Amino acid sequence: MVRRIIVVGANASGVEAASAARKKDRTAEITLINQETNSGYSRCGLPFVIGGHIADFKNLIVYPPAYFQMLKLTLKTETKVTAVNTKEKTVTAVDKAGVAETLQYDSLVLATGADAFMPPIKGREKQGILSLRSIEDGEKIRQAVQSGAKSAVIMGAGLIGLEVGVALIEKGLKVTIVEMLPQILPAMLDADMAKLVQEHLQEKGMTILTGKGVEEFLGEDKVTAIMAGGEKIEADLFISAFGVRANTKLAVDAGIPLGETRAIKTNGRMETDVKDVYAVGDCAEGPNLITHKPMCPQLGTIAVRMGKVAGANAAGDYAQFTGILASAVTRLFEIEAGVTGLTEASAAKNRVEVVVGAISSKTKADYYPTAKPIKVKLVVEKESQRIVGAQVVGGEEVTQRINALSFAIQKQMTVRDLAKADTAYAPPLNETWDPMVLAAEMVLMRLR
Repeated sequence: MVRRIIVVGANASGVEAASAARKKDRTAEITLINQETNSGYSRCGLPFVIGGHIADFKNLIVYPPAYFQMLKLTLKTETKVTAVNTKEKTVTAVDKAGVAETLQYDSLVLATGADAFMPPIKGREKQGILSLRSIEDGEKIRQAVQSGAKSAVIMGAGLIGLEVGVALIEKGLKVTIVEMLPQILPAMLDADMAKLVQEHLQEKGMTILTGKGVEEFLGEDKVTAIMAGGEKIEADLFISAFGVRANTKLAVDAGIPLGETRAIKTNGRMETDVKDVYAVGDCAEGPNLITHKPMCPQLGTIAVRMGKVAGANAAGDYAQFTGILASAVTRLFEIEAGVTGLTEASAAKNRVEVVVGAISSKTKADYYPTAKPIKVKLVVEKESQRIVGAQVVGGEEVTQRINALSFAIQKQMTVRDLAKADTAYAPPLNETWDPMVLAAEMVLMRLR
């Protein structure tokens, strides 16, 4: 009998799940149901279209309709799944014309993603508060810029908030970032590393207000200003970047349990607690590779890895999701920042006793004309001396160092091993002593 696989959601994790299922089962009926008009596009690229680095939002579509046709995947767009019945193994979906249909499944993959989060702030029902989660959201922001917006307030100093802020400055707007916590990039960097990024952004003209929560949206029907930390800030454009929350409504309504993080609980095969139902991407939990506790970091790289595992299993294969280090990088003007594993702050929160070491160096030989500054920080578990986290901030060459340190953590390398690493050198490419090795030596000095 032909296996029926339904995937709810058709972006990073959903498309990856459907593709992996097709590779395992050539005859299965695989249906993707997507609420959005566009499917298979990169959300991560949205700020770079706004900034003008990428010509159009359509360029972000990684999987065009031809891809789904080639793999014989049935794609239903602008269609909302309203109910899942796990006893009958059915999904109820309503299309844009309001026509409902009930589909039978053998395996179901929930890739429902996450929604932009808005805290309960006074006046939040007013018009004119934009967020950036979809192509449609991006088009609204770009339209506001083209219509003559001269200033913007961005609420939240996470990755998206800062990337949008950079994009708007590149488009000539005056940008103010408002962050409730005492530092920018609070989920990504420790305060000492975040300070380097903040100083660079301020040099580029970005106004950054940390330690100030948004108290109220001001204006009649449309927002014209906010109150933050007792200060009134006026602007033409207001962007909510408070973060996202896992979209779990469908799972909750169907009686599928959530986990500690309030995302959908899964096991190593990305199965939920309900047989033949899987969850992947921004709506699903996975284990942290170091603490083994569940986490939901909502990164595209993790979404596709989860999708690949769930898709294979949904099609009858056996695959395991190995876990999460939440490695991430960004570029903001001329500075790059990256993280892998635990920060010093998250280690403390998880009661992991660590020793840290940081070094400021150059990306090339110090005398080479285009050498740029770089700082590497290592987080090492005190007892085992294993590397459990790293952060890198610099003018270039951040991604490959984060990737190398991610491999080191996954292979349970000790800081002593890293200090003996055989790294490459040439004046236009790297220092004689790689900054990662120097940071390892700083940790060893502290361990002595």
